Amino acid sequence: MIETIAIILIVLWLVGFVGFPVLGGFIHILLVVAIIMLLVRVIGG
Repeated sequence: MIETIAIILIVLWLVGFVGFPVLGGFIHILLVVAIIMLLVRVIGG
């Protein structure tokens, strides 16, 4: 479940980064959240 949400957030980040550069700050926050979720999943086992 967490991996799916993280993958969706990363895809949204890529789409936003390419399509809407004006929203750069919000898009990067999504990326950071996705990375944190993946790290929690990997560390937590």
